[in-house]
Amino acid sequence: MNLGATLRRGLLVGIVALFLFLLGLPTLVGNVVMGWFNFASAAPGAWLLLCVLALWTGAAAVRQTTQPSWGQVLLNGLLAGLLPGLIVGIYVFTTGSLIAADAAVREWLVQVTPEAVGLFTVGLAPLAAAALIAGVLTAAGLVGGVLAALSVRYQWGAFLRRRWQAGREAIITQPVVQKSVRFPYTRYILYGLGAVLLLIAPLFLGQYWTYTLGLVGIYIILGVGLNVVVGLAGLLDLGYVAFFAIGAYTVALLTAPTPHGIMMSFWLALPIGVVLAAMAGVLLGIPVLRMRGDYLAIVTLGFGEIIRILSKSDVLTSFTGGPRGVRSVASPVLFGFDLSDYFYHLILVAIVLVVFLSHRLQNSRVGRAWMAMRDDEDVARAMGIHVLKYKLLAFAIGASFAGLGGVLFASRNLFTGPEDHALLVSINVLCLVIVGGMGSIPGVVMGSLVLKGLPELLRELSDYRMLAFGTLLVLMMILRPEGLWPSKRRRMELHEEDEQMAKPATGDSP
Repeated sequence: MNLGATLRRGLLVGIVALFLFLLGLPTLVGNVVMGWFNFASAAPGAWLLLCVLALWTGAAAVRQTTQPSWGQVLLNGLLAGLLPGLIVGIYVFTTGSLIAADAAVREWLVQVTPEAVGLFTVGLAPLAAAALIAGVLTAAGLVGGVLAALSVRYQWGAFLRRRWQAGREAIITQPVVQKSVRFPYTRYILYGLGAVLLLIAPLFLGQYWTYTLGLVGIYIILGVGLNVVVGLAGLLDLGYVAFFAIGAYTVALLTAPTPHGIMMSFWLALPIGVVLAAMAGVLLGIPVLRMRGDYLAIVTLGFGEIIRILSKSDVLTSFTGGPRGVRSVASPVLFGFDLSDYFYHLILVAIVLVVFLSHRLQNSRVGRAWMAMRDDEDVARAMGIHVLKYKLLAFAIGASFAGLGGVLFASRNLFTGPEDHALLVSINVLCLVIVGGMGSIPGVVMGSLVLKGLPELLRELSDYRMLAFGTLLVLMMILRPEGLWPSKRRRMELHEEDEQMAKPATGDSP
């Protein structure tokens, strides 16, 4: 029995819980749960968060012990819950006592409010509340350990997997399902139904959710472009937002009445923005694409920041609009008909275009050359692949897609400014490519929905978006490193590596 590992795990979870308190996350979770279930107080949700942490700690402590006895299960569960309980209890006792003494705690710790501490004191004295928290978390750790032991002993996980597999096979083996699978046009029928649903979505979603879906669509375009650079060619580009800004500022400066008064048509400015973004990708790539890995990421990051700083510089205010940005960007007009109310459908057309081009490239000789470079650049060069040429092509295509996204973004919002093109845009696009699955176009769509669409459903968590991104990335790297919807090649590569690592040594030596 490894009591040391159990104590370390309990101490670590206690520290994590303490940081969650300092960030105000228990209060936030409590308010969200209160809104969902119409509770009279936020206390149930806040207590639920702590109990879940203690349950998980107790279960993890028991699972790390090989064939534990019931005495070991109880001891591990108690210790795993006791340490977080003591740490949180000391925190509640200290902050509750300071607040009771009218100390200005919020001058140092903004989230430590009387209301937040009151969720856990529940009207008791600080010492009594601390004892209650320690007792509840200890009991939760014990319950988690017992449940983990029962799960291992009675193979609950294997039972659930068998039931899931049996239910899945029962559905697949139905004659109707088999006929549908064998029917040659089933896939196209499903695609058609999906396209019809997307086209009529604004009729029943309303303006807000239509706008949100349009934003998700723009990030799909950006994600498909970065997927060419990162997922296929294996080039880490952290300055991707620069090409997005070039497309946005191109359409803004050419179509807006100020600062230049060119007043060009949107349809003429659109290809110019795409071409200028592609040219910028080539010009950036010529001097820097001989670099690899972290060096390439740092240089591209610097390029993105240079574009943002120039766009808000007072020196270039007469040219770019400076910090105020450019207003009254033109909307698309076709045969005298204003398409501003149908921008959502225009974004759908752009998504279809970039997905089609990316799919064709991925399955072409160019795509195979990119994937060869991604796997091993030296071997690809030895096989006769002109590495620099294909790198420049990847940068140019990815930049052109970003320019297209920037043109649509600025025209739809009728405005663009420096704050629309911060580093966070590049980070968001890179995150959705990684979470969705590098090298996978459906993965980019899935990542965009998860990272850009889902936060709109949980707007209460907007202040914790970066914390959620970091947590999600860590969990993805541990639990599903290939992404939510990985490409077949990526899935085969990762699982092949896992199988080779899992094979025992044969002992045969040459």
